[in-house]
Amino acid sequence: MKPTMICKISIDFLMTISVFVLMGFHITGNLAHEWIGTGMFLLFILHHVLNWRWYRSLFSGSYAPLRVLRTILNVLLSIAMVGLMVSGVMLSSYVFSFLDIHGGLSFARRLHLVSSYWMFVLISMHLGFHWNMFLGLGRKILPLKAHDRIRSIVSRVVATCIASYSAYAFFS
Repeated sequence: MKPTMICKISIDFLMTISVFVLMGFHITGNLAHEWIGTGMFLLFILHHVLNWRWYRSLFSGSYAPLRVLRTILNVLLSIAMVGLMVSGVMLSSYVFSFLDIHGGLSFARRLHLVSSYWMFVLISMHLGFHWNMFLGLGRKILPLKAHDRIRSIVSRVVATCIASYSAYAFFS
């Protein structure tokens, strides 16, 4: 596997784990939440830098319904992430406290909550659209034909757990 692909997969994995940890704000506390959120911001930027070809191909080729849906999803996900970042900086008590922002805290709290819930839904859909990539990675890790049934069952269990937790977190 190419080093760039390993880096992309590592960043995507760290972002996915960060989302779950950030949703556990009541467990991690404010300080950890802010630092992990700042790390997520940096990972988000790296993710976009490493996937720059997506931007280059954005205005070329034809747009089938699935491509339109994926593009809209990516734009909405980016908007939600920007909303989280802006509101996170405004609400910061530790990491960005040197900015000394005092106004708009009520708006920032609402924006942060709305953005976080929608980001969770949108990131789940984003991961779902890329699920075949995860399956391909699983095939590279477990290339034996004897494991096809086991790998299929494990991937479905993992997908079901992620989807169930996503639904639980969204409705909670």
